[in-house]
Amino acid sequence: MYSFIGGIILLFLGYYFYSKVIIKNFGVEPERQTPAYVLEDGSDFVPMSKNKNWLIQLLNIAGTGPIFGPIMGALYGPVAFIWIVIGNIFAGAVHDYYLGMISLRNNGAHLPELSGKYLGKGMKHVVNIFTALLLLLVGTVFVTSPASLLEEVTNGFLGHWGWVILIFMYYFLSTILPIDKVIGRIYPIFGAILLLACAGVGITLFTSGNIENVPELNLQNMHPDNLSVIPGLFFTISCGAMSGFHATQSPIISRTVEKEGEGRFVFYGAMIAEGVIAMIWAAAAMALFDGQTLSQIIAQGTASAAVSEISLKLLGSVGGTIAILGVIVLPITSGDTAFRSLRMVIADYLKIDQKSYNKRFLIAIPIFIISGALMFIDFNLLWRYFNWANQATAVIALFVSSAYLFLKKRNYFVTLIPGVFMLYMVILYLLTEKIGFGLDMKLSYYISIVIVGMILVAFAYQMKKMSESITPDSDLLNDQKDIADLYPELVIHK
Repeated sequence: MYSFIGGIILLFLGYYFYSKVIIKNFGVEPERQTPAYVLEDGSDFVPMSKNKNWLIQLLNIAGTGPIFGPIMGALYGPVAFIWIVIGNIFAGAVHDYYLGMISLRNNGAHLPELSGKYLGKGMKHVVNIFTALLLLLVGTVFVTSPASLLEEVTNGFLGHWGWVILIFMYYFLSTILPIDKVIGRIYPIFGAILLLACAGVGITLFTSGNIENVPELNLQNMHPDNLSVIPGLFFTISCGAMSGFHATQSPIISRTVEKEGEGRFVFYGAMIAEGVIAMIWAAAAMALFDGQTLSQIIAQGTASAAVSEISLKLLGSVGGTIAILGVIVLPITSGDTAFRSLRMVIADYLKIDQKSYNKRFLIAIPIFIISGALMFIDFNLLWRYFNWANQATAVIALFVSSAYLFLKKRNYFVTLIPGVFMLYMVILYLLTEKIGFGLDMKLSYYISIVIVGMILVAFAYQMKKMSESITPDSDLLNDQKDIADLYPELVIHK
């Protein structure tokens, strides 16, 4: 019980204290005009209030990850709490804040554009392909999971494919319509359902007395199948601790933030909130089931089976249904912006202005055709590839942030340390898992260290090379890129 309560308190303390360190290190300029005003286009660049941006950011980044991941992470025992809390405060929230703010300083540019600027031009093309693949996987995965839950809640009404079609229709509309017309209006409703559901589960854990069943903090690996904590836990729980998918979502909100000072609440704060959600569901899973029982429930399908069991046990049929609806909201509000973000990434890469609907259709229609084809691939296989691609993207985003801070002569270790840590895990996972090379774990420990060292040497060389080429009027020192080059067809509002 105290491990859960202590973790929640630490998350709030992290926001109150450590976020101030991170914000000061970035160097916020309260009077700087943001892209929402400079590039206002009525579609993607639209000024919105701080509270609305926070809610949209939270719903964008919180797919099934902060629920499914912590439930599966609960199999490892209370060590999951350690990763959620430490990962969130010192890695995930830092990752989300810096990527969002660096994007804001670069006219709402997405990760591929930022990678090209701060890691070298060649990286732009590599990261663009990588980001597009990740977003396509996210969008597809986040059709399957809510469709399964909706089919269960409605006792088979419409069937699985009926719900898939309806969700795809909503995703298409939210991808092509202006952000304030669909997402900006419907998200407050979705947000209310989400927060009500999480509050219901969290409060009922205490009122029912089940919170006392949560094991006290220890480093013991309690996984019933004896799966290794390293690297498994860091890929099982991503959303809630650290997730590269967030690097594709923060730039969406960087285009709607009204003032730079709001970044702390919008980016860092939304991630802390996601950490609280992850803690609640991990605690609920540990409180209600022993590891073997939870493993058997998950094995029946996906973690959605455990979500239903937890919700109905704690809240009864009516409250449980509301809680399940709250869980359904999460993947839907990440899937829609995954496709929207993918449209933006492709448009930015190909320099296709998105003011007209015809040009949005030109990009969106092929995206949805490909995603529809991916629906016929096994969900669990897609999820494993998504897990790896997700954390690899986090590494790229943290190295972009480190390069930005280095070139600005600020403390870059706040992003480089978590970046190196996750880089090691990404390589180790690829070497040892079935989706990779399936090598021996002990051998892979040493191989991973060598590869990380080589990448760090290459990164240091690139930073030295770029810093030597900087002039007083260099684009690397001037945050705003040439707007006319990035968006030649947009009207610039003074």
